[in-house]
Amino acid sequence: MYCIDNKEFPCSTSLTMKYIGGKWKAVILIHLIEKKRYNELRKELSMVTERTISLQLKELEADGLIKRTVYTSKPPLRVEYELTKFGATLIPLLTEMAKWGKETAKNNTKIIKK
Repeated sequence: MYCIDNKEFPCSTSLTMKYIGGKWKAVILIHLIEKKRYNELRKELSMVTERTISLQLKELEADGLIKRTVYTSKPPLRVEYELTKFGATLIPLLTEMAKWGKETAKNNTKIIKK
């Protein structure tokens, strides 16, 4: 049993899913392996609603996986997101997940490139 922030997790996998679970968190994290402006992220995730991206980014930031930086020094306002040191520890897991997905798609489905 694991306990973080007064919440109990029955195994390490459930603890991991606390951070990357849900439909879009892992996808957002893999896109943030390289620092991105908010608008770049929105373009890359065009199939996701703006509200969903915003909510997921807030949760990822609250969990300490990403850092949000707002630049106001010269208009227009610019917001960038990047992985924190803690978030970067997920890179091997995320890249293996992406690799597994590509192999599964290659072997079992038709790949459509847009």
